[in-house]
Amino acid sequence: MNLADKVLAVNNDLPIRTDGPVHSGKVRSVYWLTPEDSQRLIQDRNYDVAPDAPLAIMVISDRISAFDCIWHGEGGMNGVPGKGAALNAISNHWFKLFREQGLADSHILEIPHPFVWIVQKAKPVMIEAICRQYITGSMWRSYSKGEREFCGIQLTDDLTKDQKLPELLITPSTKGILTGLAGVPEADDVNITRSDIENNVEAFNFKSTEDIDLYEKLLKEGFDVISNELAKLDQIFVDTKFEFGYVTDKAGNEKLIYMDEVGTPDSSRIWDGPSYRNGKVVENSKESFRQLLLKHFPDPDILLNKDRMDERLTLAKDNALPEAVLMEVSATYQAIAEKITGEKLELSENPKAEIIEILDKEFRLIK
Repeated sequence: MNLADKVLAVNNDLPIRTDGPVHSGKVRSVYWLTPEDSQRLIQDRNYDVAPDAPLAIMVISDRISAFDCIWHGEGGMNGVPGKGAALNAISNHWFKLFREQGLADSHILEIPHPFVWIVQKAKPVMIEAICRQYITGSMWRSYSKGEREFCGIQLTDDLTKDQKLPELLITPSTKGILTGLAGVPEADDVNITRSDIENNVEAFNFKSTEDIDLYEKLLKEGFDVISNELAKLDQIFVDTKFEFGYVTDKAGNEKLIYMDEVGTPDSSRIWDGPSYRNGKVVENSKESFRQLLLKHFPDPDILLNKDRMDERLTLAKDNALPEAVLMEVSATYQAIAEKITGEKLELSENPKAEIIEILDKEFRLIK
């Protein structure tokens, strides 16, 4: 079997029984189960959710996105070997730690296969919850051009690139397009302040003003848990994005949970500690791939300028990246996953066939 065959690039064509369209994101595909299958699983597997909660099968892929585009490689390599398994293994590890340390639950109910989560439907908080421990990336680019206020937080004039910030900064942005909010542009992924959220509690899907405090508490605590664990491995947790939502448990209590993914090389920057202390930044995250793309193409502005999105999509579609580039990304993802979990990442020979077999035999969800 050649390398390209081991990559799960298309994950929205599995014969999972569903009566709605498959929702396919940049990396994951979501299959909403029928009400009958959801209720049967809740009963059979004794999930701690409301008896009528909608459930879904979430299948990760090995696709790689950067600058809001999906990238591919030579020789039919439509993804990065091991990337999907690495992302799920890392998220599973952190979600489990959060639960064990009493922070909050996640949307995941069961993990039948390294590529698969059984999840409950959550009402998402409409915020990309970003926190930063170092000044780098887009924040540094804006700061170096003279910007000093970020999401209502004022920074001093004496910061240098890649330095540790005096405190952990929460710099949220919108998740999706919110309309009719004073001072908040009607666009996805625009920076917002805490007062924007306080003035529009319902629009951001918060249940109460107190829950804004709770989301910030869970954000900081989650960040600290991951940062402390990575420090033991001499890795630096630089910045990350969390997402939150509401679910109802078996007893009818509504609770705020972590959702999407946490502490992965896709959603975070992770730096190698020894290299950083020697004055060099070595990325153990997708940032190294982003930097590589910026150097690979003669006009990096296409990748950075949101007004050139059409050109950017064409660039991604028309340019197969060298196989060596994708294999370098593969090595980064697998190494950091094994470091974090302390376990060897086992890669499937044929993930699709395995997923179908498990979902058929154990869960009776294949049509």
